[in-house]
Amino acid sequence: MTLKRIAALAACAALWGGLGSTATAQVVTVKGSDTMVILAQRWAEEYMKKNPGARIQVTGGGSGTGIAALINGTTDIANASRPMKDKEKENVRRRHNRGVSEYRVAKDGITIYVHPSNNVPDLTLEQLRLIYTGRINNWKQVGGPDRPITRYSRENNSGTYVFFKEFVLKNQNYDPSCQNMPGTASVVNAVSKDPGGIGYGGMAYAKGVREVPIKKDAKSQAYEPTAANVRNGNYPIWRFLYQYVVGVPRGEVAKLIQWELSEEGQDIVEKVGFVPVK
Repeated sequence: MTLKRIAALAACAALWGGLGSTATAQVVTVKGSDTMVILAQRWAEEYMKKNPGARIQVTGGGSGTGIAALINGTTDIANASRPMKDKEKENVRRRHNRGVSEYRVAKDGITIYVHPSNNVPDLTLEQLRLIYTGRINNWKQVGGPDRPITRYSRENNSGTYVFFKEFVLKNQNYDPSCQNMPGTASVVNAVSKDPGGIGYGGMAYAKGVREVPIKKDAKSQAYEPTAANVRNGNYPIWRFLYQYVVGVPRGEVAKLIQWELSEEGQDIVEKVGFVPVK
């Protein structure tokens, strides 16, 4: 759906709101991706400052949780760090007799975190796949120190978990030794304290860890997950971050999404540490 279309809907919502100004402000609920929580919370804070009558409630729980809430009708907006699957969209249609509206609201580079003391020069997508499926178990096998690898992952309701499995692992199973963490911040915290650790997650969370440059293959150049490299597609593990709404957004939901996609909203994307879509 285009920004112009959202703007038209928001204008209609404002007109109707003016006709009933004594009504209680609509509470907009936003639920889902833990990767997107810091962005969604920042958006909500700034939006409510600009619109004192607005109320935005943001919670995480994972992309799968947000999408399930959208299907069940218990959230207005689902945040997802992966695209909705066809089956999930069909579940929305069956439950609500309407489709979903999809918005790409930011870009993210899936960052590979290691302990600051780990001097592994770079990793290929193939090496990552072999590490996370249990075929590579010591850092010296990929040019790092002689130290066993500890794998940190996300829980299976995470969109980041699903994206990494599909894109990097090529739908192979994670090794059973992977320690599944409830959020990206937990992954980063664990890796920052574990010299043998490796983890993955959103680019906005890399604090106290080292970000490993990634190659598409052994013959390719290694790229770091910088905003420029994600924007131009050189960094090989990037994705869109999404918001989903049942049917056509109206009222405060339409106004919020319009503002998120505006220059002001996209400036916040950059300040948080992700990459604007504009």
